[in-house]
Amino acid sequence: MSYAHPRSVYAWAMYDWANSAYTTTVMAGFFPVFFKQYWASDMASSESTFWLGTGNALAALIVALLAPLLGAMADRGGLKKRMLLSFTTMGVVMTGALFLVGAGAWPWALLIYFLGAVAFSGANVFYDALLVDVAERSELDRASALGYGLGYIGGGLLFLINVLMTVHPDWFGLHDRAEAVRWSFISVALWWGVFTLPLARHVPERGGHERLEVLAAARAGFAQLRETFAHVREWRNVWLFLLAYFFYIDGVNTVARMAVDYGLALGFDSAILMKALLLTQFVAFPAAIALGWMGERWGAKRVLLLTIAVYALVCLWSAGMQQAREFYALAAVIGLVMGGIQSLSRSLYARMVPREEAAEFFGFFNMLGKFSAVAGPALMGLASLLSGSNRLAILAILWLFAVGAALLFRVEVR
Repeated sequence: MSYAHPRSVYAWAMYDWANSAYTTTVMAGFFPVFFKQYWASDMASSESTFWLGTGNALAALIVALLAPLLGAMADRGGLKKRMLLSFTTMGVVMTGALFLVGAGAWPWALLIYFLGAVAFSGANVFYDALLVDVAERSELDRASALGYGLGYIGGGLLFLINVLMTVHPDWFGLHDRAEAVRWSFISVALWWGVFTLPLARHVPERGGHERLEVLAAARAGFAQLRETFAHVREWRNVWLFLLAYFFYIDGVNTVARMAVDYGLALGFDSAILMKALLLTQFVAFPAAIALGWMGERWGAKRVLLLTIAVYALVCLWSAGMQQAREFYALAAVIGLVMGGIQSLSRSLYARMVPREEAAEFFGFFNMLGKFSAVAGPALMGLASLLSGSNRLAILAILWLFAVGAALLFRVEVR
């Protein structure tokens, strides 16, 4: 794939390869299990679940509330790249520090994890905003898809290695699974740090504003936020897209977060579910690239509507699922559209917002992404409680895709 500035685009996309190791190995994979079984092993399961959920919720809330202001500060001060690298450094240090936390020290583990999660989410605000600095407008769909594609393959590759470390610790000269998990945190820190170097060296920041110190940038950021809200009507399409994104990405996040729980409720073995997750991860790599190519030729909005329809069909199919092979098939189908719906949302949004205020607007984008992980799981839980059926509960999230598609259809893409 050709780009006007290929070195910058590939260096930018490698950051997705770098930080996706944190989402797969730490967030989704090992930390929740290790927290219960190692750091909080003497605590009641319900209590450890409460503390883990609280840590995740607080980290998401802090980033969601601060993201627009941090983005505005980065815009006005020319600080996007500097702030990304600062948050990344904090995330790398916190991830590596998990290795040092001993058994039973759950408060320290939770605090370090909380700081790492804040750093990870904060860095993504500026990473997304840099897309408009590395790619031309005609390249946004492909460049965004390249980032997500590399993220899926990079995160999946290290997660596969980390799983092998825990299943066969003797292959790696380790004594037991606990030691393997602790070294997995070190591997994520190194992976994240090393593969951030291309971005640090080769990604420019083409901001048109004068570079300011942090305090001056904060004052200018507040002023920029006030100005944005004062001209909301001028950005009708942007806010309409954000509202659509809030609904359909909530459906996407719910499918991702509740898939394993749903599979267990249907009686599938946990080994089948882990294999299905890995299948999704690796299918998503080429699929994200292909959908980026399709978005460039057919229009990102059309392809987004197509991916939303696929997600709706997945929900309908899963409500009647009976066999494990169907779960594998659904995992593959989700992999085909998961990366595309995320990457095309990012590129379509980047095409709609002003480059000189990209970080601020991506702050709103990431804020809604954080808040959108609330309604879907709550809706599924309530539907399951009222109906007594997990199969009916999965159908409850169809309305999220329906509302999101209806709002997206009204967005005018010029």
